[in-house]
Amino acid sequence: MQKLAKREEQIMQACWHLGKAFIKEIIAQLPEPKPHYNSVATMVRILEEKGFLSHETFGNTFQYFPVVSKEEYQNLAFDDIVQKYFNNSYPRMLAYFAKEQKISREELNELLELIQSQKK
Repeated sequence: MQKLAKREEQIMQACWHLGKAFIKEIIAQLPEPKPHYNSVATMVRILEEKGFLSHETFGNTFQYFPVVSKEEYQNLAFDDIVQKYFNNSYPRMLAYFAKEQKISREELNELLELIQSQKK
């Protein structure tokens, strides 16, 4: 699975949120300034070619839906960040968040509880 460009990811976020959508519905979910209809239609076709979206035909129009779940893509993106920025080390990533991102003690305790529950 490939990483998505910024606008492609925005389109996928809209599709994940909507479930099934026509181009106009996707555009309505995108941030300002809204891209032109033809630009979004082109990117949607590219996302279909990449295997992220598929469509159902209704007369002359297409309704698009995600083929790749948000969770699947989230895992890919997260693994990429851990590999690129934390030398593939989850302890380094957690240390970064603990030191640099000013995570509260409550959030740290929540993380520790999650880790402990996974060990059981």
